[in-house]
Parts: sequence; C-alpha cells; structure tokens
Amino acid sequence: MKGPLVHGVYAALLSPRHPDDSIDEPALARLLEFLLERDIAGFTVNGATGELCLTTPRHLRTLFSVVHRIARDTKILCGIGTAGTAGTIELAKIAAGEGAQAALLPMPYFFPYEQQDLEVFVHEVAASVELPVMLYNLPEFTTRLDAETSCRIIRDVPNVIGIKDSGQSLATLRQLTEQKIPSCRIVGNDGILVGALLEGVCDGVVSGVACVLPELIRAIFDEQAHTASARFKQLSDLLDEVRQQLGRFPTPWALKWIAEARGVCNASFSQPVASLRKQQGRELMKWFRQWQEKLSAIDLPIGQ
Repeated sequence: MKGPLVHGVYAALLSPRHPDDSIDEPALARLLEFLLERDIAGFTVNGATGELCLTTPRHLRTLFSVVHRIARDTKILCGIGTAGTAGTIELAKIAAGEGAQAALLPMPYFFPYEQQDLEVFVHEVAASVELPVMLYNLPEFTTRLDAETSCRIIRDVPNVIGIKDSGQSLATLRQLTEQKIPSCRIVGNDGILVGALLEGVCDGVVSGVACVLPELIRAIFDEQAHTASARFKQLSDLLDEVRQQLGRFPTPWALKWIAEARGVCNASFSQPVASLRKQQGRELMKWFRQWQEKLSAIDLPIGQ
C-alpha cells in the first residue's frame, strides 16, 4: 500500500567539485558531518542543488561512496535526471544498487515536451527499475508536470509513490490531498514550504537551504502544529530573507558560499567564476554572517 515512505526534513546535498569536475570528496564528507551533527538524517544526492546536469555515472558512484562512509544508516533519495530515457535508467539502477530509499525522477531536460510525452517517459523508466520512484517536478529546468498528470501517474503506476514538487504552486500537493491519493507529498521548493505547512498538504521537504541552514528548516517544519504563532512567522520571514539572497545566483553557488561562511567547506566550482561574481559571493558571505545573528534573537543560535 502506498503511503508516506518519504517524510520529514531531507537536506538536498551540494556536490562539491574541483575545477576538473571531479567530486571534492573531503568537502562532501565535511558537509555530511556538519549535517549529521545537526540531526539531519535524510539526504538527497544529485538533485538540482547537486547540479544534476553535470553528473555522470562515475560521479554518482563517488557521491554514494562518500555518503556510505560518513552517513551510514541514513535515508537517501537519489536524483536520476538526464536528457533522455537510457541515461535516466542507468542512474536509477546505480541508485538501486547503492541502496537508495527512492529515486527522484525529473522530466528530461532541455527540450519542451507535451504531458503525454512525460507520462510515457515515466511509465518506461518506472517499469525498468526495481526501486520506488518519486516524480520530481522541476519546472525551472524541465517541462512542468501538470497536477492532473502527476496525480494520474501516482495513482496508476505501482512503484511511483509520490512527488517532490519544486515548482512554485501547491496545485499538485493540494490535489493529492483532496483526492486522498496515497502518496508522499514532498515540497522541493523552499519558497512554498510555509504555504504547504499552513495548508497541511505536505509530508516532508527536500530543501537546498537545509543543506547549509538545517537548523532553520527543521525549526520551521517542527513548528507546523503552531503555524499561527509569532515564532512561526519570525522563522518564515528569516527564510524569505535567505531566499531573496539566493535568487541573485545559481542556487548551488550561493549555498556553497554560505557553507564557506559557516566554516563547513570552501566554495569550489567546476567552471570559471567571473571576478564580479566572486565579489558578490564575498558580499553574500558578509551578509550571512550579519544575518545569522538574528537567529539568536529567537533562540535559534547556529554559530559555526
């Protein structure tokens, strides 16, 4: 029977990379240790925060080797997005072999597709892997999955167990809830988390912000029974401030600079970064160090 196999707070992991595009394994290990120390026990590898469009099968195996070494007995979701079916199935089989809890299936990127194209794609991938699959609606980078399409797939395909919705709308999560379709209703966009909690339409969140600010996302999620409280409003406002800063950059870049500001690991990139952007990154780090003092005012100190 389908149900919320996936629930709670998952940190969407960065994939620290060297200039030659290899995975910076020590940096990833430090990031995992940082999150484990803050009681994060669910992780997503190779999502948008992890720059999935750059990931090869070799990269994915390396990511898993570090996760298994540092974060044993944790829940792992794995993004399997590529531009086509064969590559997606290959990554899904790696995820299954590495013991992932479920695969996150974005739609093929780059080209626009019709809903019927997406539905056929999901059916073929899901039938080709022995792993629970969650739809991964990622409309900023792929064709949007409509609510009707998503609900139909989740209802009809046995091993599609839910959706990580990284769009800006709650339509699919609302429809799953209203139609009482057994599923994992996961928020994938920090910008709609508060709304989803207010409406009671999510079981969990996969959060890029949680990768570097796990304390804030956990506090917001844990406060869901008290959404009318002043504390919930304060936490929500602080998240909005962070999101406004992230919007100035490719999200993984901004999160890497915040990780450096927190002393977790140095920001590193697999492509050249313009001088102006480096300066903006330094400004972001300065802003963050000042901003984090606000958390102490609501009894949520984070320190380094």
